[in-house]
Amino acid sequence: MLNDNQYARVSDFEPMEAELKATRQHLHAHPELSLEEVETARFVAEMLEGWGYEVTRKVGGHGVIARLTNGTSRKSIGIRADMDALPIMEDTGLPYASKSPGKMHACGHDGHTTVLLGAAEYLAKTRRFDGTVTLIFQPAEENGKPSGAQNMIEDGLFERFPVDAIFGLHNHPGAPEGSLLLRSGPMMASSDTVNITIRGKGGHASRPHLTVDPVVVACNLVVSLQTVVSRNVDPTQTAVVTVGTIHAGEAVNVIPEYAKLALSVRCFEPKIRGLLEARIIKLARSIAEGHDATIEIGYERGYPVVVNSEAETAFARTVAEELIGVDKVSTCPLIPGSEDFAYFLEHRPGSFLRLGNGMNSATLHSPQYDFADGSLTVGAALWARLAERFLQR
Repeated sequence: MLNDNQYARVSDFEPMEAELKATRQHLHAHPELSLEEVETARFVAEMLEGWGYEVTRKVGGHGVIARLTNGTSRKSIGIRADMDALPIMEDTGLPYASKSPGKMHACGHDGHTTVLLGAAEYLAKTRRFDGTVTLIFQPAEENGKPSGAQNMIEDGLFERFPVDAIFGLHNHPGAPEGSLLLRSGPMMASSDTVNITIRGKGGHASRPHLTVDPVVVACNLVVSLQTVVSRNVDPTQTAVVTVGTIHAGEAVNVIPEYAKLALSVRCFEPKIRGLLEARIIKLARSIAEGHDATIEIGYERGYPVVVNSEAETAFARTVAEELIGVDKVSTCPLIPGSEDFAYFLEHRPGSFLRLGNGMNSATLHSPQYDFADGSLTVGAALWARLAERFLQR
């Protein structure tokens, strides 16, 4: 076993800081959307091959898997970074701003990819581990369903590249640069989408008694949906039901034939997820029936809850505290956003961490967002030390 000073430290990555910044800013300037990550995947794969990794391309789309084995242990750790960008017009004015109009790394995947590449280079040079490091560069995290994680799993990710545990991270605006946040158990919400079409009987606005007005039904449903959480979910739990869109009619003097609603539904517990689905469907059907309308409900389950394994999260917390000190490591609050890393955690134990992106960072998915380069060395050192500690000699 190595002593504490032989494991990766943040100071080990300070000589690489300029290289890490250059890599991150190159990726930022050349964003590619979900399912289009051709050049990003090529860039990543060629760097990894240059460091001696066994690289497999086109896993689950444009996914890249890199493996490095040292020693005799059969143990393997998986570490994942996402690579795709968003369809957003950048408004940062930075010298390395997106060169592709309407495409932008507005969620920090350029930074996630860079810190894993930094760790990869370090581990290839030092090789102070016994076992196999499996690096997963994932496409299409922002795609929804099917997501990049689903595609990689369907393509035999864990059968072809076995791992004993899997780890990932996401940057966290509002937390100090270089700090780390962890949480055991549920951490990020499931995300479901509900599309509802209410069909009535259209007619002249002056003769509503001859119609079945779907607008009235839709308005009743929107108000009633506000009770789904407040009157069905335990007040100590958290859930969200948001009506994001409502569309009906085109003329002021016409009662339309139909109205359409779209809902976003989020929670942190599988049982509550099922409860919300049952209550929304029952409520929608009963309100439509009460108004002599018919209804079509499309309930699509999206990303599951991110549920971090207790043992792996405790291990990651220990490594984080060793690396940057107890005062810079905190418990992550529940996050109502969603992450397809949840699919990996349904197949293997592991933990998803958050890396501070600065107290004044723009929010994720904002045209003004930028990944904090000041967090690159901490992120790279975290992955290197985590791999070394997980695969101790």
